[in-house]
Amino acid sequence: MVLGVLSCSTDEKESLKPEWIRSAFEQVRQNEFNRIKAISWWHENWEEEDGEQVQLRIDSSPESLTAYQQSIATTFFVVEAEFVNDKLQAPAQGIYISAFPDFGGPEDEVSQQRIMDFETLAQKNIVWAYFSDNWYNEIRFPSESVQSIHESGRIPFVRMMARTTLEEGTVDSNYSLQNIIDGQFDQDLLQWFTEAAQVGYPLLIEFGTEVNGDWFPWNGVYNGGSETTAYGDTAKADGPERFVDAYRHIIDLSRQAGATNLTWFFHLDADGQPAESWNDFENYYPGDDYIDWIGVSVYGALSVKDDLETFKNQLNKVYQRMTDLTDKPIAVLETGVTEYFVEE
Repeated sequence: MVLGVLSCSTDEKESLKPEWIRSAFEQVRQNEFNRIKAISWWHENWEEEDGEQVQLRIDSSPESLTAYQQSIATTFFVVEAEFVNDKLQAPAQGIYISAFPDFGGPEDEVSQQRIMDFETLAQKNIVWAYFSDNWYNEIRFPSESVQSIHESGRIPFVRMMARTTLEEGTVDSNYSLQNIIDGQFDQDLLQWFTEAAQVGYPLLIEFGTEVNGDWFPWNGVYNGGSETTAYGDTAKADGPERFVDAYRHIIDLSRQAGATNLTWFFHLDADGQPAESWNDFENYYPGDDYIDWIGVSVYGALSVKDDLETFKNQLNKVYQRMTDLTDKPIAVLETGVTEYFVEE
């Protein structure tokens, strides 16, 4: 078990989650991570196949809720967004506070009530509400979800999820990166972006969530992997190279449709898999001409069987590399930890 700076009581069984929360938010306030300009909590619980509870909600215990409330109470955590030409800017001071406010297992059960419930628990508003646009069997602009979030006074943050199923670790033969590059979905995507442009307010958006993680079908392992001779530049791994071209193609379509109200994020995971050099997140980056923000998922333990690494230890695996990759502002797009109990 890796505890980093965490400690625990010696006289009773207790959860280390409250201290993990306090440590995480204190770390993002420190100068060594000064490129981080936003942090978003993943507020959800679920049950694993073996019955184990993964308790990421901020109210998974009274102590965890108090730790979260106290950690974000300072004005350092900003609730008003700044835009220039409909593009989200880094705040002049502090960092934005946001969340995935428990929009259900498919991550698309958007409602104003869930946003209100989260903010009541947090005792603070959020800047954006993060949700998934699962393509399933059709690509269709999620107008109801976007409008619901907007009417709540929050910014819609759309994750374009190119998948026909929620099953992880599998090939998606329909929404392959090559099919996207070849233009098989151009008509639907142009309509998506046309409707996005017509909403009349800014939207945040990403394609390829946690791209360096092989749990999602847009990871390179399912799109050519480390092979270098079946696509494009023979000096580059085909999997990441296809992702770069697919993402650029999608953004080019958004520009063609006049959707200038979109702020584009590139989203990596601090613990990418497979842990091979061809799968390094740098190989997936579409470039500064396409991306406005770089985002990262930084989780603590999701199971009592996992090592309880601190937020700082996890972030340190990729932070310097992110700052070397681009000057774009950085957002912790997902963070959380389960209730993690220890005994004397």
